[in-house]
Amino acid sequence: MASPSVYQLSTHIIRQTGHKCTASVILLHGSGGTGDDLRDTFRYLLREDLCFPHIRILYPTAPVRPYSLADGMPSSVWFDRVNLGLNSVEQKISTDAMAKQLGQLVDAEVKSGIPLHRIVIGGFSMGGAMALHLGYRFHKKIAGVIAIGSFLPNDSAVYQDLEQVKAADTTLPLLTQIHGEADELVNFLWGRNTFDRLCSLGVKGEFTAVPNLGHFLNRTVTISLREKILKLLPEEHSL
Repeated sequence: MASPSVYQLSTHIIRQTGHKCTASVILLHGSGGTGDDLRDTFRYLLREDLCFPHIRILYPTAPVRPYSLADGMPSSVWFDRVNLGLNSVEQKISTDAMAKQLGQLVDAEVKSGIPLHRIVIGGFSMGGAMALHLGYRFHKKIAGVIAIGSFLPNDSAVYQDLEQVKAADTTLPLLTQIHGEADELVNFLWGRNTFDRLCSLGVKGEFTAVPNLGHFLNRTVTISLREKILKLLPEEHSL
């Protein structure tokens, strides 16, 4: 289902299969992709849509913009990158601008009756990095963050913001991080470093290393994703 006009971003929505929606998941694609691409990937791997009796799934698409990492060529990316690696410099202006746009999705879900603690934000690759910004800088009361094949550079604003709230009695979203040990684009150790630093700043969660997995999604990871979502957002009668 296409998005309602309330959203600035083109957003594909998969409705809950049951009568009542009590939770929402926002899933963000990787650089150069679209929300439809990510939905289709999950559908291909599962042989059915990623769907739940009580959860609405939202697949927004990033706007097309010049992407420095691709020599300025237009690409659908959540934020700009000049280079790739732990020592790369985060482009905070573009990250924060996109967080504001994606925040409209979160606000719309809350207005529809879904409380923040029943919302999960996740993504693959760059989408996972964007999810980390949303969950640990802008929407700290959501249920969880899921990042697959993702990392943050050492100077990330996520770490800086968490340093400021570290001493406070703040409950942060639970983190689920999944990374292929054979990832040829986003080095496995970059993902592990990100997880360890987040945990040192008060984030709680789990890191799953997937043997022989490169920088892509497979059926095992997708089934695991479905299980993680249900764990974070169980049906209300199971609470």
